[in-house]
Amino acid sequence: MAELPVLELPAALSHCSGRFTISTLLGAEEGGRGPYAATEGAGCDSAHPTHLSGSTLCTRTFGYNTVDVVPAYEHYANSKGVGDAGKGRPSLADLHSILKPDPGRLCAPVAEPQHGNGLPEAGPEEAAGEPGRAPAPEPVRFGWVKGVMIRCMLNIWGVILYLRLPWITAQAGIALTWLIILMSVTVTTITGLSISAISTNGKVKSGGTYFLISRSLGPELGGSIGLIFAFANAVAVAMHTVGFAETVRDLLQEHNSLIVDPTNDIRIIGVVTVTVLLGISLAGMEWEAKAQILFFLVILVSFINYLVGTVIPATAEKQAKGFFSYRADIFAQNFVPSWRGPEGSFFSLFSIFFPSATGILAGANISGDLKDPAVAIPKGTLMAIFWTTVSYLVLSATIGACVVRDASGSLNDSVAVGSPGCEGLACSFGWNFTACAQRQSCRYGLSNYYQSMSMVSGFGPLITAGIFGATLSSALACLVSAPKVFQCLCRDQLYPLIGFFGKGYGRNNEPIRGYMLTYVIAVGFILIAELNAIAPIISNFFLCSYALINFSCFHASITNSPGWRPSFRYYSKWAALFGAAVSVVIMFLLTWWAALIAFGIVIFLLGYVLYKKPDVNWGSSMQASSYNMALNYSVGLSEVDEHIKNYRQGRLGACLVLTGPPNFRPALVDFVGTFTKNLSLMLCGNVLIGPRKQKMPESRLTADGHTKWLMKRKIKAFYTDVVAEDLRSGVQILIQAAGLGKMRPNILALGYKRNWRTASPQSLEDYVGILHDAFDFKYGVCLLRMKEGLNVSRVMQAHADPATLAGEQQASTVFQSEQGKKTIDIYWLFDDGGLTLLIPYLLGRKKRWRKCKIRVFVGGQINRMDEERKAAVTAPSPSPPAPPSTPKPARTPFPGTVCLSCSIKRFDDLITPFRLNDGFKDEATVNEMRQGCPWKISDEEVDKNRAKSLRQVRLNEILLDYSRDAALVAITLPIGRKGGCPSSLYMAWLETLSQDLRPPVILTRGNQENVLTFYCQ
Repeated sequence: MAELPVLELPAALSHCSGRFTISTLLGAEEGGRGPYAATEGAGCDSAHPTHLSGSTLCTRTFGYNTVDVVPAYEHYANSKGVGDAGKGRPSLADLHSILKPDPGRLCAPVAEPQHGNGLPEAGPEEAAGEPGRAPAPEPVRFGWVKGVMIRCMLNIWGVILYLRLPWITAQAGIALTWLIILMSVTVTTITGLSISAISTNGKVKSGGTYFLISRSLGPELGGSIGLIFAFANAVAVAMHTVGFAETVRDLLQEHNSLIVDPTNDIRIIGVVTVTVLLGISLAGMEWEAKAQILFFLVILVSFINYLVGTVIPATAEKQAKGFFSYRADIFAQNFVPSWRGPEGSFFSLFSIFFPSATGILAGANISGDLKDPAVAIPKGTLMAIFWTTVSYLVLSATIGACVVRDASGSLNDSVAVGSPGCEGLACSFGWNFTACAQRQSCRYGLSNYYQSMSMVSGFGPLITAGIFGATLSSALACLVSAPKVFQCLCRDQLYPLIGFFGKGYGRNNEPIRGYMLTYVIAVGFILIAELNAIAPIISNFFLCSYALINFSCFHASITNSPGWRPSFRYYSKWAALFGAAVSVVIMFLLTWWAALIAFGIVIFLLGYVLYKKPDVNWGSSMQASSYNMALNYSVGLSEVDEHIKNYRQGRLGACLVLTGPPNFRPALVDFVGTFTKNLSLMLCGNVLIGPRKQKMPESRLTADGHTKWLMKRKIKAFYTDVVAEDLRSGVQILIQAAGLGKMRPNILALGYKRNWRTASPQSLEDYVGILHDAFDFKYGVCLLRMKEGLNVSRVMQAHADPATLAGEQQASTVFQSEQGKKTIDIYWLFDDGGLTLLIPYLLGRKKRWRKCKIRVFVGGQINRMDEERKAAVTAPSPSPPAPPSTPKPARTPFPGTVCLSCSIKRFDDLITPFRLNDGFKDEATVNEMRQGCPWKISDEEVDKNRAKSLRQVRLNEILLDYSRDAALVAITLPIGRKGGCPSSLYMAWLETLSQDLRPPVILTRGNQENVLTFYCQ
């Protein structure tokens, strides 16, 4: 994002400015002085204080007092910052309606003490700060490594890595084991890419998986998956804890040291363990993160210990158990499968391994505790998938190259190499395992001994420590994830009786009540001590989440919603759909009855939310899909021939386009059609001026031909015309009557009136009056100006015959050609709700404009410069910031432009034919002189608006300097106040602002209501 060039630059941008660079535009002369410089004490576009809505006050923007404000970061958030109550965006009525004097209200601040450079002085209180106020404690926030990558890796690694992967390698062989690993990772990688896209599509709050799905697909699917996902995580705590307890119980059995009996020992150890984990969680996220790092280091040490053990020469005891270090012939034999037992099939082994590839949501589940979720979630999740995949592949390849499938473990089975009667690969190494292999009674080897990693490693107890670390870290991650997700669900109040658990405590808003509920659920399942029946359902719940995350990404992409603009680009909507489908297939491959139970629970919860209809609106892709379906079906009706049996008589930027006959202004049609295609409603309006009896036959005759012309040009739009006595009356009818229900336009698009200086005064008054009418009806306005003009009626004929009209040669416009690597320059001068930014962005998404780089220029506000510079002092920067009272050195603001006095003279020449030259007479005399010619400009109006006029002159110089070779220039349309700005003066402003530019210029003004946000809801 670029900034407007200025004479004096502020020190740096403030904290609240976010991605916007705030700078100021001052006059070329010292302090903004000059023929059109603002005088101290000037009013807000008026000499009198006025009625203004809310707490709107005048501010000094671009060197003069105005109600209009520059774009502000906080206006595009869904929450207000502390103390922002008086900094709201002015309403359209404040900017546009006639000002009424109100002595009881003052317009402040009007004048400020100025330095010689035009900067306001910092007050002593501002300079001193507020030492009496104690700063609020900062919550603990994690980066992508500590918060996401390590957490996901620990949750992915589990006991299957240590106890089952060697056995899977023996069954499937190294080749098919790698295929199983890569198939599993493909699903998780696609899901990781979908998570990355969703998490970068706006500001992510706490709630993790539930938040991402619910804000994408809506509360129905989001609520159901959030509830079962939180429950699945709570039961997963018990699963991982029981896995740890069983390992400890086995160690106690080996040393004949059982506490009570094998079953009760699991219960005792499990309850004690989960209680300790609860204590770590309640101590805060910082202690939990430290514990996770400890577990991570233990697992890394166990891996290194295993890899070191593979290169240490095998002892006789290890050789008796089948370990012979790296051997090419062992690798070759283990490369192919050797299916054994009832589980000896590819899909059986796939279903056993797949749960070990899950756990990629552990980082996203604590999204509220991350410094920057939009960066941390994609980077951490994908890096975790990569490194865990490498660890799985390395482990299966190394252990498959070291250990034979069958071994007896008896030192008495050593023989001389080449002994007769010895079968199998071990014979070449001096060991005869033939007898146990034939009887299938071997206790050791990859196919029989689950503790092969411990046997191969340099020091066996470290592998046991790794198993402990893997189980405890997974249990701790689930113990933290479940309350975090459940807390967000409780606060949304989609289900009854759960709001109690939504309360947060401490600086990190910890869900203490949720922790206790998760603990109770986990202890309950630990006391059962038999989780084999519930485990498949848990796996299916997680797979449900994967399927819905992938479907969320696909659905948001396919609907083409303007709200879907993730900064993470490395995803595919079709890959996401494939990931969703594969996740469902895997659910049935794992356990078909558990998949049916999971679907039944999801459908029940979905039905409940549909029945209750909670009062929430998150702008989900389902809403966008409903709009698109209605729009496509409505447009499709234009192609259906009417029949007597079937006779019947946005909201993103739905546009009413004043095209006249559409074939007369193809560039205007193409421009609007480009950014509304497949997204929004477009209505081409035509006003037939004259008596109704004369014009109605023409309307009926040509309407069908204009619709066919639009269809041939592949413009998805409706055509409508009205008969009226004059243009303005016709446009008023169109503005009020166009559209149907929710599918009503809220943007008026029209061409720039090039001949305003030579046209009849009444037509000029009507043109500006149309803009006033649009603002009165809360429409946004978009004017398109092209150097060569828009109206091609001089070379086209308004054919009365529909067939001739549809068959005429189509005119080519700039919006139909490839733009190449140019720029789209957006001058977002005032906070209009974001329409100035949105339309060029939608245009840039199209194929012909995709290579264009979007540059955004944002203006500054003089009375915020002290605030911005003080924020810069506390903000981190590569070089020490300048003191608040010390401006940066001046620079030449407009290199290579025409001199300012020449530009001002040019503006004066524009308005000279329209001036009254009344010599500052009293108001009654001026009104009498202007009787019958309201477009005339009095001397007082010229003087009162001199600062605003100078702004248009200087902005045009900037446009010529920086945007001469752009593909498109978008500028915020200045507003002329009704009754305070004659139409000729207003058109002079627009002419001065956009003159001499080669690229198309769009002058846009929203209706002061948000059309974009960087939040997910």
